[in-house]
Amino acid sequence: MFKQSPLIIALSSAISLPSAAAPLPDPASASRLAQIEVVGSEEALKRAPGSGAIVSAKDLDRIKPFTINEVLRSVPGVVMRDEEGFGLRPNIGIRGLNPTRSTKVLLLEDGLPAAYAPYGDNASYYHAPVDRYERIEVLKGVGMLRFGPQTISGVINYQTPEPPQDFAGFVALTGGNRGYGNAHLRLGGGGAMLDLLHKRGEGARDTLELAQNDATFKYVADLGETQRIQLRANFLTENSQVGYSGLTEAELRNFGPRYGFDQSAQFEIERYGGSLSHEWDLSDRIYLLTNLYGSRFYRDWWRQSSSTTDTQCGTAFRDARQRGERVDFGACNSTQGRLRGYEMQGIEPRVTANWGDGSIFEAGVRWHEEVQNRRQINGTSPTARAGTLAENNLRDASAFAAFVSNRFRFGALELAPIVRFEDIEYERNNLLNGRRGKESISEVIPGLGLNYSFSDELALFAGAHRGFAPPRVEDVIDNNGVGVDVGAEESLNIEFGVRGEVRDLQFEATAFRNRFDPQVLVGSIAGGGVPLATGETLYQGLEALGRFQRGNLFAEGTSFVDLAFTWVPTARQEAALRAVSNGAVVAGSEPGKRLPYAPKTAATLRVGHDFGEWDASMEGVYVDEQFGDFANRTSVDPSGQFGVLPSYTIANLTVGFEPEGSPYSAFVAVKNVFDRDYIVDRTRGIQTGSPRLLHVGVRYRF
Repeated sequence: MFKQSPLIIALSSAISLPSAAAPLPDPASASRLAQIEVVGSEEALKRAPGSGAIVSAKDLDRIKPFTINEVLRSVPGVVMRDEEGFGLRPNIGIRGLNPTRSTKVLLLEDGLPAAYAPYGDNASYYHAPVDRYERIEVLKGVGMLRFGPQTISGVINYQTPEPPQDFAGFVALTGGNRGYGNAHLRLGGGGAMLDLLHKRGEGARDTLELAQNDATFKYVADLGETQRIQLRANFLTENSQVGYSGLTEAELRNFGPRYGFDQSAQFEIERYGGSLSHEWDLSDRIYLLTNLYGSRFYRDWWRQSSSTTDTQCGTAFRDARQRGERVDFGACNSTQGRLRGYEMQGIEPRVTANWGDGSIFEAGVRWHEEVQNRRQINGTSPTARAGTLAENNLRDASAFAAFVSNRFRFGALELAPIVRFEDIEYERNNLLNGRRGKESISEVIPGLGLNYSFSDELALFAGAHRGFAPPRVEDVIDNNGVGVDVGAEESLNIEFGVRGEVRDLQFEATAFRNRFDPQVLVGSIAGGGVPLATGETLYQGLEALGRFQRGNLFAEGTSFVDLAFTWVPTARQEAALRAVSNGAVVAGSEPGKRLPYAPKTAATLRVGHDFGEWDASMEGVYVDEQFGDFANRTSVDPSGQFGVLPSYTIANLTVGFEPEGSPYSAFVAVKNVFDRDYIVDRTRGIQTGSPRLLHVGVRYRF
């Protein structure tokens, strides 16, 4: 059972609310909605002391996204790795860092934590549907120290729509091949909004049956002339037939990329979350924002195989798979239930002062608590949902954090010093053997950014900050309650860039250098042959964003070209990596070898035209080859878990129709137009990208 703190009880009685909070205000903007803006407006981005990007509502409409992967790969520096083909468990990497389970990224929703355990287990085993969001911000510079705890690669902030005062909304239906269906209803008025969504379909393999439901409520109101509140609550469920293992090399060769086998696997999620935010104008220049947030996340995953080398069903099953023979998992009298429960809650007040000359002060504190309840049950039939209790752990992480920053303006120059403090207490209790242990970590995390504006159209920016990411509870304390000297990830992150506008072209280009000492690296998320390791690493590269838009270029209407380009020539091991468990050098690791899942080049190019009631665009996505392990093995391994992931290019097409003055609109989207087969992952065996998908949607606005 979870420990019931007073804050948990208060949140539960308030129906658990997800986040909101206060922006680092844009001096040019007078409006606020009791909500943190990680990047802010386009004008604020021009003066930001670091790199950032905004994916607007118009951008989302052009992309017609099926998954969040399609959206985030349009941001330079971001590389997405698909998994099940539905975007339910995204793998997000920024500036060459391993994207596995998005552990190196800080995910926020409306400014507050979106992950279920950002301090004790920052892994994404769920993701809200992209349909929930209206705008997405990505911040990679020194400004990420205003948040936390992860400050090593970037912050992604998903923004939900603001509730309208007048009655408005829409109903949308989308269908497509591979059993895809999506029903979406949004209603709003009087400062309240209700958003309901159901989507289902097949994943990238034939046995993957995926279904997700999402409900979000949001309410904003003024309390007199100086105070305002924002209330958010959401509920998400998933009930999918999805396993964990990928394919062996022989299975891929003999049966093709859609081959599936684990038909008894079941993955179920329930997540409740919410926040209550109160903003108070203490004067015309100073205001206080207080956020109360929390969530409960429950995940049951029953499966018969975690990887292509798993012997849960016996060595005969494993060997048959590696020979490329069909196996019947229904004949395997075994299943494992990985049952997880997480509770998270916190309170975070922030004070912001605008000194009137463009200088802005901001400070905040956070108290945050997480509890994990982790069990494993081993059953004796393919469909068993009871059996022997093999794991029973309680894991706690509690944190106190604080930051203070000030943006000083000296004419065209802005300086932004910032410092953050994190103090984290860990506890792990093995309920099977009664062993428990406690550990703690404290860090001071400084940074400095600058922006020099030559004009309203051209600016230089630069920044340096210390990166920090806390270890998981299980990395700090072993199953016998003994402390493990793994420590936090620490890095020195430096960037230098230019952004501006030249007539019809907007651009931003950034050079970056991130050096880790140490970095905690994942070799396999299934506990396979490559252990969790730590060591010195270096990432260097360049990223660029270009947006061109001109009216009546070739025909009546507006033509546009959007390019996101990432080049990471250096992503190397500076010293031999050592296993966290025993300090031994990881087999095959040595200085100079490239880190896994770090493609040198990635690019997304979208070209399109808006003409009257119609819009059309074509997108090309390129991802360079990647290594699948620390040893940089190039030979084919029968398990499929090691070796090179070849480069790939896919194309997507969207066409939209929205008659002027009509409440109706429609679209057609073709994903992977040329039906390319490609490998996206090897950590548990080969995972393949989605085949050609055809989606047709209609929407009625009111």
